[in-house]
Amino acid sequence: MSSPPALELQGLTKTYGDKLTALSDVNLTIHPGEIFALLGPNGAGKTTMIGSVCGLVKKTRGKIFVFGHDLDVDPVRPRYEVGLVPQEINFDPFFSVAESLYIQQGYYGHKRDEARVMEVLTALNLQNKADSLTRALSGGMKRRLLIAKALVHKPRLVFLDEPTAGVDVELRRDLWNYVRKLAAEGTTIVLTTHYLEEAEELADRVGVINEGRLLMVEEKKALMRRWGEKRLLVTFTAPVTELPEPLRKAGATLSADGRTFSYPEREGCAPGGDMLRALYSQGFPVGDVETRHSRLEDILIDILRGRPAAPSAP
Repeated sequence: MSSPPALELQGLTKTYGDKLTALSDVNLTIHPGEIFALLGPNGAGKTTMIGSVCGLVKKTRGKIFVFGHDLDVDPVRPRYEVGLVPQEINFDPFFSVAESLYIQQGYYGHKRDEARVMEVLTALNLQNKADSLTRALSGGMKRRLLIAKALVHKPRLVFLDEPTAGVDVELRRDLWNYVRKLAAEGTTIVLTTHYLEEAEELADRVGVINEGRLLMVEEKKALMRRWGEKRLLVTFTAPVTELPEPLRKAGATLSADGRTFSYPEREGCAPGGDMLRALYSQGFPVGDVETRHSRLEDILIDILRGRPAAPSAP
């Protein structure tokens, strides 16, 4: 028998009064052990969705299943398997770092486990701060402690809601490594982030949400392949006033200052090499040539703006 999904949402909806809909009929299945990136602009519904699963937001309607358990039937026990890194700092400033984690273990019904606490602190480079009061930590260290709190009870499903917002590059890289380790051990990760490099680096699948509606869910590699493009960029050594009509019809454009030639290499179009040969043969003052591939950030903007994807290859 196959394992149930780590998380399944069926028609999840959250409304505030008669006018504001934060989530609208969201259907989503997240598989055990995957890293799922939920992306969208501020106010799209990401945190509301996470709060509904974690018991911080009361849904209006719909069903939520955590590892096959219906939260309407048992709203408590399945959530012992869930960890949450919230956006806001939310620990008592009068306890030490280690004490905060012992208390967190108790919240989830675990006995004091010093080895587990030290394991998590070491993974997040907090081991030297174990006896420090939490109020004495820097902003980056407080963010590390939030992550440690979410992981100390060994949850099988972890929500990372903007986990590296406002922190240093070192922490971001440390967290990436630890997230990969958790996923390899079978932990399911749901990540929201405005650092799209983070999602591009880590995610197995990507979901895009906007105005409370889940617009799409797709494997990251398929998404990048279907929506992305390769672009030829040529910098001229002197301004160019106009491109020949055949190049314009092929999709080439010229920057406002006349110094940059841009050509998207889409399927079915002439290759970039042909464009470059045309520029050389017609005497354009070519100075520098480069090709760029779309990043996840470019693709997200296109999706939110409603640009259609390239047709799938047969």
